Amino acid sequence: MLRANVEPEIRRIDMPDGSIVQQGPAQPAKVPLYENHKTIHPKAVKGLYRRLKTVTFSVLLALFFIAPWIRWERGPDAPAQAVLFDLTTPRFFLFWIEIWPQEIYYLTGILIVAALGLFLATALAGRVWCGFACPHTVWTDLFVWIERVFEGDRAERIRMEKQPWTTRKILRKAGKHAGWIALSLVTGFGFLAYFTDAPALLHDLATFQASYEATSFFGIFVGMTYVMAGWTREQMCMYMCPWPRIQSAMLDEHSLVVTYQVDRGDNRGPKRKSQSWDERRAQGFGDCIDCGQCVQVCPMGIDVRTGEQSDCINCGLCVDACDSIMIQQGLPTRLIAFDSLAAQDTRASGKSYQWHLIRPRVIVYALMMLVIGGAMAWSFALRPSLNITVLRDRAPLFVTLSDGSIRNAYTFKVANKTRQNRSYTLSVAGLPNADIKVIGEAEDEAAAHTATISAEPDSVATYRVYVTAPRAALTATSLPLTFQLSDTGTAEKNSRDSVFLGPAN
Repeated sequence: MLRANVEPEIRRIDMPDGSIVQQGPAQPAKVPLYENHKTIHPKAVKGLYRRLKTVTFSVLLALFFIAPWIRWERGPDAPAQAVLFDLTTPRFFLFWIEIWPQEIYYLTGILIVAALGLFLATALAGRVWCGFACPHTVWTDLFVWIERVFEGDRAERIRMEKQPWTTRKILRKAGKHAGWIALSLVTGFGFLAYFTDAPALLHDLATFQASYEATSFFGIFVGMTYVMAGWTREQMCMYMCPWPRIQSAMLDEHSLVVTYQVDRGDNRGPKRKSQSWDERRAQGFGDCIDCGQCVQVCPMGIDVRTGEQSDCINCGLCVDACDSIMIQQGLPTRLIAFDSLAAQDTRASGKSYQWHLIRPRVIVYALMMLVIGGAMAWSFALRPSLNITVLRDRAPLFVTLSDGSIRNAYTFKVANKTRQNRSYTLSVAGLPNADIKVIGEAEDEAAAHTATISAEPDSVATYRVYVTAPRAALTATSLPLTFQLSDTGTAEKNSRDSVFLGPAN
C-alpha cells in the first residue's frame, strides 16, 4: 500500500507590528544514546558501619602489603618467601604448602570454595562482600580519603570544581594526584611482590635494574590502580563488574540488605524548626525529613529510598548518615537499616518477624563448601611426595625382537617433591617374566626385572623405558601393566597403571 505524501503543517502567526511569521512543526527533542557521567563526591560520615569498614580495610591492606615480606625457610635453593607465585619454577608457595603445576586442581578447588562463600554471604547479607572486602572498594575508599585530605569534604570539593583555575586549585589537584600516584606505585609493587622475591624486586626497581617483564607488569599494575580507583570508581561496579547482575539470583526475601523503612519514613519532606513532630505527622508526613544525607555519603551515588537496587554495595554508610540525623531529631534510629523484604512485609501486616538464618539455599551453599573443602583437605593431607606419570608410545605399537619377544616403549616421569636427591627402584607387575630397561646411562646393561633411577631435588626426571615380555606370556593383544616405583631411602611407594600391546597368539 502506498502512503500519500502529507505536507507538514505550517502555521501563520500575525505579529503585533503587522508582520507575518511562518512556523513549521516542532522538532522532537534529541535524546543522547549514553548518559553523561556525573562525578560522585561522597561525603565523610561517622558511625558503626564506617568504623567496621575502616577496621576491615586496615586488616586486608595489612595482609596484602605485609605477606610478601614474611620469610619462610624451605632449605637450600628454595625461595624464602612465605607467600609466592613463583613463575620461574613454577610453584605456588604458601608457608609450608607447596603446590606444583600438576596440582592446579587445588587452586581450582580454592576458587570454587571462595565462590560458594561469596554465594553464601550474598544469601545472608546481600552484597556485603562488595561493601566491605572487595579490593576495588578498598582501594577506591583509600583514593577518596586522599582526595578528601587535599581537596576537603564533599561540599568543598563541589565548590572547588565550579571555581576557575587558580594557583591554590592547581596545587590541591596536583597534591591529590601525587598521592594517588604514590599509592598506585606502592600497590603495583605489592601485586608484583607476590610473583617474585620482594626484597630483590625492591632493589631492582629502585636501581632501575628490573627486567623488562617485571617493569612492564609493574607499570600495568600501577596504571590500572590509578585509573580504576581514581577515575572509574563506581563505574567499575555499575558497568564492568558482573556480580551486581548475578547477585539477584542469590538473594531471597530473607536476605539482609540495606533498606529504607517506607512505612515509617514516608511521606517524606523537609521539616521546619518551628514544626513539632505531632504537627508534622498530623499532616501525613513520616520521619524522613528529606535531608539527602543518605545520598551524599553513598559511594555509588544512589538513593536507597527509591527501593532495592542492584548498584547498592551494602556498605551501610547511608545507615550511619541517617542514624546521625535521627539522633539530632530525637527519633529512633534505623530508618535506613539492614533488613529483609520479608521482615518489612510482615511488619506492614501487623505481625512480628523472626529472621530465618537456616534456609534451603544457605544449607546448600554451606554443605557444598564443607564437602568440597573437606575433600580438598583430605586429598592434600594424603598426597604423596612422589608422583609418577607413564605415557606409552603410540608408534609403533610394539616391536618384535629377533628372539621373538615383544617390546613396548614408554616415557616415564617421576616428580621428586623433596629438597634432597632421591634414588628409586622401578619394576613392573601384571605381566609374567617381563623385563624392564631404562635407556640412558644403563643402555648397555642387560635387561632385568628391576631398574634403578634417580631424581634431583624439586624436579621432574624423565626417562625412556623399554618393557620386554616373551611372546608366550601374551594371552591377549592388550594386557594390563603396572609400573611400581619405590624410594630406596624412605620406602615410599607409588604406582601407575598402563597397558602392554602385542600380537595375538
